[in-house]
Amino acid sequence: MKKRPGIEPNLFLPTPNPSLKGRGKFGLVLLLLAGCATTQAGPSHKSHRDFLVLDTHLDTPLHFARPGWSFAGHHDPATDLVQVDLERMEAGALDGGFFAIYTEQGPLTAKGYADALAYARGRSDLIDATLAKFPDRIGRALTSADARRLNAEGKLVAFKSMENSYPLGEDLSLLEEFHDRGVRLAGPVHGANNQFADSSGDKPKWNGLSPLGRRWVKEMNRLGMVIDASHSSDATFDQMLELSKTPLLLSHSSGRWAFDHPRNLDDGRIRKLAAKGGAICASTIFLSNMNMTPERAALFGKYEHIADLSPEEQADLTRRWRALDATQPIWAADFERYMAMVLHVIEVAGVDHVCFGADWDGGGGLPGIEDISALPKVTERLRAAGYSDTDLAKMWSGNILRIVEAAERGRGN
Repeated sequence: MKKRPGIEPNLFLPTPNPSLKGRGKFGLVLLLLAGCATTQAGPSHKSHRDFLVLDTHLDTPLHFARPGWSFAGHHDPATDLVQVDLERMEAGALDGGFFAIYTEQGPLTAKGYADALAYARGRSDLIDATLAKFPDRIGRALTSADARRLNAEGKLVAFKSMENSYPLGEDLSLLEEFHDRGVRLAGPVHGANNQFADSSGDKPKWNGLSPLGRRWVKEMNRLGMVIDASHSSDATFDQMLELSKTPLLLSHSSGRWAFDHPRNLDDGRIRKLAAKGGAICASTIFLSNMNMTPERAALFGKYEHIADLSPEEQADLTRRWRALDATQPIWAADFERYMAMVLHVIEVAGVDHVCFGADWDGGGGLPGIEDISALPKVTERLRAAGYSDTDLAKMWSGNILRIVEAAERGRGN
C-alpha cells in the first residue's frame, strides 16, 4: 500500500487566481501555462502516489451487488466493465472519493417518490455493507478530518454522495436521514426536471429552482452538506450559487469551452463559482456528443441494472460493449482532448477551484484514460505544464476537503 504523507494545512487556504490571458489552441495553452502556472517553486520530487487523490463522483456502487463479484477482486478490463476496485485504488491511482447513491428519475407522484426512497435507502445500505467487508483497507469518512486520518492510517477513503434528490419526494426531513446515513454531498437533480429544480438535460419548468428547491438549498446548508451543481441547468446553478451560504462543488462536469453542451459549465460561470470559493471537478464526459445509438442505449439499460444479471450475462454484456467500443466509441474524444479541457479550466478558475470527478463507472473514461490506473498520467501532464506540488495537492484533494470543511463550519446556520 502506498505511503500517504500528512496534508499541509496551508493547502486548504485559497490563493489568488492566476492572471493568464491565453485562449488559443492546446499547444499555446500548454506554453502559457508552462510559463505562468502559479506557485512554481522549482523542481518537484513528489510522484502521483505521494498525493492524497480523491474523486468526487464514483458510480461503482452499481457493481456492489453483482452475483459472483467482489469489490476487492482483480477485474480485467477485457472481461469486466468496472473501472474502480480496491486493487487498482491501492496500486496508487486513487485514494478514495464519494461513492454515489444514484437513483433513476421517475414520476413525480407519491408512488414514484416512495419507490425511489426505498431504492436509495437500499443503495445506501449496500455501500455500507460492502465497505464493512474491508475494514482494514477502506474506511467511511464523514468529515474532512476523517479523510486525513484515514489517509494517515494508510487506508482508503469513502465518502457518500447522493446523485439526484428525487427520492426525498416533498419531505425535506428525509435529507437529515441521509445526512445521518453519511451523505455529505448531494445534488438536487439528474437528467430530467424534478420537484426541486430544472435539469441541464430537460426543457425549463421552474426556470431554475422550484420553491421546494429553494428550501432544499437552505436545508443542505443547515445540515452542513455540500451542494453538488452537476446536472443542474444554468439557471439552477445561478440560483444555488446566489442562495447557498457555503461554496458549491460540481462533482463531475466538463468545461463548455471544450464542447458546447448544457451539461458543461461555461467560463463565465466557472469564474463566478471560483469567486464564491467553489470548485469544478473535471469529468471525462461530454467532450463530444454522446454516441447513443439504439444498440448502445440497450447496452446502457442492461449496464445500469448489471447486478440483476447472472455472471454469464455480465460477461456477454462486457463482450458486446467492448465490441461496440471498437467500432463506435461512445465519445469522440481522448486523453489529449481531456487534458486540453482540464488545462483551460485551471486557467479560468485557478488552482484553488479545480478538482477531479471523471464519472468512473457512470459513462466516464476515454482512450488513454480508460480507468483509474491512468490517473498518474494526469499528474505528469499537469507537472509538465508547470504546476507545483502545492498546486497538485490542492487539485487532487485539498480543494475538495476545503469545501467539505466550509460546509461543516456552516452547519446549523
